[in-house]
Amino acid sequence: MTAKFMPEDSKIHRFTTLPANGWDNEEVVAELEKLSSMEHVRWEDGRVSGAVYHGGREMIELQNKAYGAFTIANPIHPDVFPGVRKMEAEIISMALALFHAPNDAAGATTSGGTESILAACLAARERGRIEKGIRKPEMIIPTTAHPAFRKAGHYFNIQIHEVDCPAPSYQADVRKVSRLVNSNTILLVGSAPNYPHGIIDDITTLSRIAESRKVLLHVDCCLGSFMVSILEKAGFDSVPFDFRLPGVTSISCDTHKYGFAPKGTSVIMYRTKQLRSYQYYIAPDWSGGVYASQGMMGSRAGALLAGCWASMVKQGEAGYIEACRRIVGCTKRIERTLREAPLGDHLQVIGMPMVSVVAFTSATVNIWHIADEMSARGWHLNALQDPPAIHIAVTLPIVQAADQLLADLQEVVEAEVSRIDRGETGQGTPGNSFALYGVAGSMPNKGVVVKLIRGYLDSLYSA
Repeated sequence: MTAKFMPEDSKIHRFTTLPANGWDNEEVVAELEKLSSMEHVRWEDGRVSGAVYHGGREMIELQNKAYGAFTIANPIHPDVFPGVRKMEAEIISMALALFHAPNDAAGATTSGGTESILAACLAARERGRIEKGIRKPEMIIPTTAHPAFRKAGHYFNIQIHEVDCPAPSYQADVRKVSRLVNSNTILLVGSAPNYPHGIIDDITTLSRIAESRKVLLHVDCCLGSFMVSILEKAGFDSVPFDFRLPGVTSISCDTHKYGFAPKGTSVIMYRTKQLRSYQYYIAPDWSGGVYASQGMMGSRAGALLAGCWASMVKQGEAGYIEACRRIVGCTKRIERTLREAPLGDHLQVIGMPMVSVVAFTSATVNIWHIADEMSARGWHLNALQDPPAIHIAVTLPIVQAADQLLADLQEVVEAEVSRIDRGETGQGTPGNSFALYGVAGSMPNKGVVVKLIRGYLDSLYSA
């Protein structure tokens, strides 16, 4: 893994200590250009699932200008950088409007979906402790919910109860959710849509449970982002999932996905200002003065907020509606092709995806072999487990490459079927997907996989 991240390239210099003397600007720029041109999966050609959601040159140039105007800005000093304070407040207000928030609703920006989810879980824990005296908090989540919820349980000492998402709907089993609610429950969770399969949970029923049992309900819209909020206006079918449902008390939304903002921006939204206050940290008696922060971070990058605000006002509602038509329209075309012959003879779409992600599995071919063969052709798709599957998160770059994607997928599936017909099932060298998930799936104890991933994370820091 370290060798993969540190390829032998005589043009790339490695710096493990500071240069003895500082470089001039031309040297720095030249080295940056080398680094940006290092061999990588071609997201520019639409060959990456997710990761880069807009990628247009005009948008990138606009974001760079926003960065440049607010490079040194820090929202922790609103009196020094009033423009950043204004933009942050407006980002939150615009997002709340998209998700039909009530008048007393509130929100905060974060560094990404994980922090937004952590903030919602922390606020729920503190609300349960302060308002209801809960000392052993519990949270109920679908098995398909983002791992950030389990991370929140780990960080904040919240017991996690997971409920299955059985076929054919692959939605959270709401009957099990209802049975698990007890006096220590601080939060229910649903996804709109979830990351693995692009399925929207039955948020309407979860809302009823939350209301009747007087617990909070968080809806994770990080992946669907602005696309899920604007489905109806773009002419697509939708289902209730946002603040129009009275039981929904918080929503996370990644502006750096389908808000097309720079990476490092997300929004956590709450039904009330009181609920938002539970994510605040205030130290009134510190020797350095009164300390207060709206979330987990203190200093933050004002340049990111400027880039986010610029992206949102650049797109406008009409721009997002048009993007939704292109992205969701492409997703539905991919889904139809996967359901029809010849691909439909060997691949099965999981559930009924409604937004921008479509996942598929197979009963006749090894889906991880398919993932590896697509990787060999330069595609970076997402391999899943439980069940073994592949998902495609459609982005604007993928819209342009969808025909080639489907053509390559058909060829790869046909080749795999021919290989199986020849009795060559066990031959060949497993690729990354097959090696990782094949090993993981065969082990009742995931300890070896955990050690492997720790090694992977360590290798990311090899200089």
